[in-house]
Amino acid sequence: MSRKKALFLIGSPNQTTQMHQIAQLLEDEFEPYFSQLYYDGWQRKFYEFLVWTGGLDKTIVTGKIKQKADKYLAEHNLKNDFEARVYGNTYDLIVCCSDVIVPWPLVRSTKTVFVQEGMTDPLNLWARMVKRFTRYPILAIGTALNGMNNCCDIYCVASKGYAEHFARVGVDADKLLVTGIPNFDNIEQVRHNDFPHRGYVLVATSDLRETFTPENRPKFIRECVRIANGRPLAFKLHPNETLPRAVDEIRANAPADTLIFTEGNTDHMIANCVELITQYSTVVYVGLALGKPVHSYFDVDDLKRKLPWQNGGTSARRIAAVCREFSHFEGSGPAFLKQYDPETFAQTEPVGGPLAVH
Repeated sequence: MSRKKALFLIGSPNQTTQMHQIAQLLEDEFEPYFSQLYYDGWQRKFYEFLVWTGGLDKTIVTGKIKQKADKYLAEHNLKNDFEARVYGNTYDLIVCCSDVIVPWPLVRSTKTVFVQEGMTDPLNLWARMVKRFTRYPILAIGTALNGMNNCCDIYCVASKGYAEHFARVGVDADKLLVTGIPNFDNIEQVRHNDFPHRGYVLVATSDLRETFTPENRPKFIRECVRIANGRPLAFKLHPNETLPRAVDEIRANAPADTLIFTEGNTDHMIANCVELITQYSTVVYVGLALGKPVHSYFDVDDLKRKLPWQNGGTSARRIAAVCREFSHFEGSGPAFLKQYDPETFAQTEPVGGPLAVH
């Protein structure tokens, strides 16, 4: 019996690895294919215009980040059906890492499951204006309006706090299900690592300027020096940042012995630090889950409410179970969630079980 076909939409390294984990758990029933995020249908011309003007040059759909995703697929021998135009498949399921950029004709005709990738960007004034006055969440240039399109059948999210957030952005509440998210559901395990440094204040930067957000980076660096207050200081730069500019700024505004990392496992660096400074970065959740003192441009109390569910690394299995069961269901996403037994998420449930938000 031939397997059904599933298309997993990917983007950043985090999104790509999350989708791969879910796909591996569905291989008994689905033949997995992968594609970078793309537009199709009537919005495609608008998308092509943004690409042509360079408006998306620093986003996940072009440039270095897309190259990393393509490299990952090649290294793991995964089928890259870019824009669903390579293999000529008809898909039975689409698993989305975003609903800001979606292939509308395919999404409207196929069962779809959304998987939250991590932290969403702040709902700043520009994002709120885009939401109020346009139909194009892509104009927010980021993840602030993830959920605004409300186009997927089911939305699998990190926590009850994030379910409430996505409902505010525009997702129908009866489409939301708290499953936890891969890569952020078993943070305790990163304490065991071979990163050689310990006892420093770690700064994990964000690619604000690369995504058209004003930033006074020298001022931020000096504030980090103040917080460190003589303790060793280390910077882990966002992979999308412009080099060597970011490195030169640190050298000009921080002590000479400051450590600077442009590559490496950020989670391990956080596990070994004594305090974490972030801007707009999902890695703040690693610090919070490990009990580190944290700084963020977000409200830390709000972050604590949204902290991804720590379910022992079972999120991918829970999401795969939703995908499998929903693919057999004759009806809508809300109707499926209304009758779905959450005990089928995993063979062994953490205390409390998953939360459906209706």
